[in-house]
Amino acid sequence: MRCPYCSNKETQVRDSRPSEDNSTIRRRRVCPGCGGRFTTFERIQLRELYVLKRTGQKVIFDRDKLMRSVQIATRKRPVEVDKLEQMVSGIVRQLENRGDTFVPTELIGKLIMEGLRQLDDVSYVRFASVYKDFREAKDFEEFLEEISDKKS
Repeated sequence: MRCPYCSNKETQVRDSRPSEDNSTIRRRRVCPGCGGRFTTFERIQLRELYVLKRTGQKVIFDRDKLMRSVQIATRKRPVEVDKLEQMVSGIVRQLENRGDTFVPTELIGKLIMEGLRQLDDVSYVRFASVYKDFREAKDFEEFLEEISDKKS
């Protein structure tokens, strides 16, 4: 692992431990060159996934991009980072377990919405507003009515 401070190619692992849900391994590292300390996370990747966009374009699946979009939806909301991490890990596992190399964006959006609905209603609506491309207040009203009817 290359040092992020001095780009030294050799770093040493000082401490390793599994995450709470055992989906990642956290490693504390130190650089013998500059003494810099940093943390890395190791995850299992079952297969290379590609996102099949609505335009037909195929791009490599990016877990970090998925996490960023979820973090934007939950910004300033009382949602624990560990819960977000578990949700994103669960989504990635579901996608990998499908067996398909190409995953449609609609499926990813649907899985994110299901996960956010379990975590926080406001974050769920925020994400839906972007994912479903709400254009005016009426779109919000209709969506909120729809989710209220499902709760009843």
